Amino acid sequence: MSVLTRDEAQTRSRLLDVHHYAIDLDLTGGDETFESRTAIRFTVRGDTDSTDTFVEVKPAELRGVTLDGQPLDPAALDDNRLTLKGLAPGEHELRVEAAMRYSSTGEGMHRFTDPADGETYLYTQLFLDDVQRVFAAFDQPDLKAVFDLAVTAPEGWTVLANGVTEHTGDGRWTAATTPLISTYLVAVAAGPWHSVRTEHRGLPFGIHCRRSLARHLDADAGELLDVTRACFDRYHEKFTEPYPFDSYDQAFVPEFNAGAMENPGLVTFRDEFVFRSAVTDTQRQTRAMVIAHEMAHMWFGDLVTLRWWDDIWLNESFAEYMGYQTTAEATRFTDTWTDFGVTRKAWGYDADQRPSTHPVAPENVGDTASALLNFDGISYAKGASALRQLVSWLGEKDFLAGINIHFERHRFGNASLGDFIDSLAAATDRDVHAWADAWLRTTGVDTLTPRVTGDNGGRLLDVDRAGRRPHRVAVGLYDRDLTDEGRLTLRERLDVDLPQAGPRPIGKLPALVVLNDGDLTYAKVRFDAESFRTLREGLSGLPDPLTRAVVWNALRDAVRDGELPAGTYLDIARAHLPHETDLALVDGVLAFAAGQVADRYVDPGRRPAALSTLTELCRDLIRRTEDGDHPGLRLIAVRHRIATAAHPDTIAAWLADGTVPGGPELDPELRWRILTRLAVLGATDEAAIAAEFARDPSATGQEGAARCRAALPDAEAKSRAWEAMFATDDLSNYLFTATAQGFWQPEQADLVRDYVPRYYAEAVAVAARRGPAIADAAGRWAFPGHAVDETNLRLGRECLADAGPIPALRRKLADQLDDLARALRVREADPR
Repeated sequence: MSVLTRDEAQTRSRLLDVHHYAIDLDLTGGDETFESRTAIRFTVRGDTDSTDTFVEVKPAELRGVTLDGQPLDPAALDDNRLTLKGLAPGEHELRVEAAMRYSSTGEGMHRFTDPADGETYLYTQLFLDDVQRVFAAFDQPDLKAVFDLAVTAPEGWTVLANGVTEHTGDGRWTAATTPLISTYLVAVAAGPWHSVRTEHRGLPFGIHCRRSLARHLDADAGELLDVTRACFDRYHEKFTEPYPFDSYDQAFVPEFNAGAMENPGLVTFRDEFVFRSAVTDTQRQTRAMVIAHEMAHMWFGDLVTLRWWDDIWLNESFAEYMGYQTTAEATRFTDTWTDFGVTRKAWGYDADQRPSTHPVAPENVGDTASALLNFDGISYAKGASALRQLVSWLGEKDFLAGINIHFERHRFGNASLGDFIDSLAAATDRDVHAWADAWLRTTGVDTLTPRVTGDNGGRLLDVDRAGRRPHRVAVGLYDRDLTDEGRLTLRERLDVDLPQAGPRPIGKLPALVVLNDGDLTYAKVRFDAESFRTLREGLSGLPDPLTRAVVWNALRDAVRDGELPAGTYLDIARAHLPHETDLALVDGVLAFAAGQVADRYVDPGRRPAALSTLTELCRDLIRRTEDGDHPGLRLIAVRHRIATAAHPDTIAAWLADGTVPGGPELDPELRWRILTRLAVLGATDEAAIAAEFARDPSATGQEGAARCRAALPDAEAKSRAWEAMFATDDLSNYLFTATAQGFWQPEQADLVRDYVPRYYAEAVAVAARRGPAIADAAGRWAFPGHAVDETNLRLGRECLADAGPIPALRRKLADQLDDLARALRVREADPR
């Protein structure tokens, strides 16, 4: 499929004004294709040199095209482009009729049949350039138009769209006319949805899911709607521009590739957010944050949309920041920034240290394929961190004033980084243009290190900065609590602007100096020798979970940089995590300790000892939570105890009994976790997997069975899984991912050794056949990351030297290989 270049988009934007789309979809024609009819009204300007352009459409069959009533030859379609030549200045109408293919990869019009009850569901995911898989369009974000939609669907179905929908009989549905929106934001979801509807502030609100998830949605409907209403009200306190659409529906859809999508009036979420099994409060907080994130997009992204994809950060960084901040302000989940620091910020730090790093606001994204690669930890986590630093420096009042100026200037239009910074500048006398140059146009992570000098007559603090950005940071000075040996107390928190004008007097020597205390900037931090000795003994005694998150992130960074031995990290975790109370911290530290330290950073010969350390740690947490007062902490400990089990006996007994002694009882999620681990250890078989799927014949159960079958330590099982991923093209996006997650296991390195050299050529081939979504899954989940050796690194680099990988796979492979090289360096630096 041809990609749209920036130059082509600018040329077309100078030529056309697009006014209106009338789209008519017929979803009753079978399970392979659907009918799509589109009428586009547009104007050709008279002041341009060229009067040729093109419209994008990617049909199974192009049935007919007319321009101003005159037929065009369907054979003129070249790949996904239909050329329109010699357009006269003035108004035109283009009509396109086509049969379009359903998707099984979460792109375009995705079709899913629920294994639980046989019901079928459809939904669109048109971002970034998949509009052409559903209807013909001038597909670029700055050619906004008004949309009218009509859909013919099977009887008994409900059709959801960007505006309020009406069933007119005989399976026909019409949606209210939209205001001006970009093509990629058009949305349709059709099927026998289970719905919970209400009104708020005069607008219809709805939440929707598959029928097989109805009781789970109903159980959480109160919380979901409370969060939605609270965030909606909070945004109306922050923003002077009212919510710009006629309704607010949230549809939880199957096999969704992203977390959610900000379609105006119809936000689509992955339906894993409809919880079938027990979850922690951190998981509920994450769901609330995603709700707040997507709602922020209604203003930043939908009301005001980027002009071209180099400003995707304007959408995502803003929504990421607002999602966490508004959730903390408006809901019961007040500790969101700790979770951000543990999970999202680490994502940003990692991405920013790879060769594929880019500025938050890159200056020239040449085409849509390149743009898709920038939906990463930089555009989300680093960008949100930069905005948090901006608010700290600018002040929230001026920041929000600038945001509201931006909305007023560009409502229902398009804007760029320059427009955004100009709006901020109108609200403050600070030099926000210089700030933007330093923070948004540069790459990499600064490193901050404290340096304490002087004697007992008076100590001085300097902060050494490796990097170029200005920072406003808090510096926490901590002393040992004389009444409680294990606790540290905050003596003082200093506000420091970097670069410093000079050293800061701090009085007597503190036991611990924590830079970026409160986590208001984006930088790696290090510790002086005295502080490191203190935190080794007293990390769990720090009073604030956000401070502890900064410390754990610093330790994580030091391990990744080869400055802290992996074994020392495990020792610190073993000593302090049993005393931790914050769920996000416990889960995040255990995930890094198992998935990176034990599986990749320690030598394979030391892996059993590392897993044993983590198993003992989890046992301590389970014993500590026997009183039932900390169910979330206990659930996390049980999950990680399962994941780190080196022997099957304990977890097999849990599965047989249907419970962990003292609780929790095993729900479907825990049962599949145990069965997957038993499969890895060779302690289950196909019959047990089939029996479990019969017990849980859901979509999640189907994925669990695929994961377990791929994890069996059997040559035939591995061969079948490999063929399913790379030869047949029958697996949906989720089943491909589940199979890939089961396939590579460190315990089975010898069994799968011959597949490592096969991976690269076959991943290139499947990515070329199936497109970016499967390319992403093949590069992320099917990569042989367990094979931390020079041979795997050499094979990967040889693959990248070839022109074969499509951009989505090339980027994933480049990142994986950089992580692989880092793991090798960490092993070399570890003296144990």
